[in-house]
Amino acid sequence: MSDTKNNAQHRTTNDAQHRTKSATPDEGVYDVVVVGAGASGLSTALVLARARRRVAVVDAGEPRNAPAAHMHGFLSRDGMSAADLLAVGRAEVAGYGVDLFESRVDQIDPGFLVRLDGGAVLGARRIVVATGLRDELPAIPGVRERWGKDLLFCPYCHAYEVRDQPIGVLGTHPGAVRHALLLRQWSQDVVFFSHTLDLGAEEREQLAARGIVVADGTVKRLVTEGDRLRGVELAEGHVVPRSAVFVFPRMVPHDTLLTGLGCERDHNGWVTTDNAGRTSVHGVWAVGNVSDAKALVITAAGQGAAAAFALNHDLVAEDVERAVKDAGSSSREPQYLPRPAPRGAVSG
Repeated sequence: MSDTKNNAQHRTTNDAQHRTKSATPDEGVYDVVVVGAGASGLSTALVLARARRRVAVVDAGEPRNAPAAHMHGFLSRDGMSAADLLAVGRAEVAGYGVDLFESRVDQIDPGFLVRLDGGAVLGARRIVVATGLRDELPAIPGVRERWGKDLLFCPYCHAYEVRDQPIGVLGTHPGAVRHALLLRQWSQDVVFFSHTLDLGAEEREQLAARGIVVADGTVKRLVTEGDRLRGVELAEGHVVPRSAVFVFPRMVPHDTLLTGLGCERDHNGWVTTDNAGRTSVHGVWAVGNVSDAKALVITAAGQGAAAAFALNHDLVAEDVERAVKDAGSSSREPQYLPRPAPRGAVSG
């Protein structure tokens, strides 16, 4: 990236920081309040702002991917740090007049009154919840410390960077076997640590067919040297050398605001939405990982854009209905352009 481009980006980011508000709203009601300033929330805000909607974004500054040094699979942004992406995104939406509030939303009352930590209240016509999820990790020594470094989850996000290296997969989740079978795509040296999983005959057959070694026994800890993972120690004392380990965390959506508004969940406990992010409650949208655990950063951004399209159409329909009602109550006559004169007619 050139110095000129770097300087321009730096100025834009500073402008966004200067626009960030304390939790004191302006007069009036926002068309849309977006809760969460990750890729999905900022993408929603950007498209709505370009549609000349009045938008506020509220964010507490706790992104899920904060431990990761880089993100991947985002066309034109591959290898960029997640923090840099969000900084640029905040600058872009601020440049379109979006109000950014550094705060936490305590609750959303009927009528879409958004109550912020500290007592301020934002009024909204529509709500977008983009609060993401949290990863619950197994209580194995070293797991929390290595998370986002060489203890990883998403193969499509991070496996290429550890390709052809000795990889381990922790058997701490029912989806761990499928995880290991998938990771074999990136390395021929994959060891599955059964840990607390009771593997069936079919699962062992599948792992063996893919050339994946099974290490039975409880995992005691991850072994590090300096600031690098060196291996996985089993309870009986044997250390299996590994350069990277993958774990399937338990993903818990930050959906308290959605359930508090009465949004329905599916049989797996996740808030249901249509393809545009609409929930079962009129005027409430959910985008990104709060409703879709599988969404990558680029997917979440796309979901935000799709929601913004649908939201603006929804608001236009409401605006038209209100305008028709107001016109009817004021008995205004419809306005027409004058009919053009026929061709060849002489005026005067």
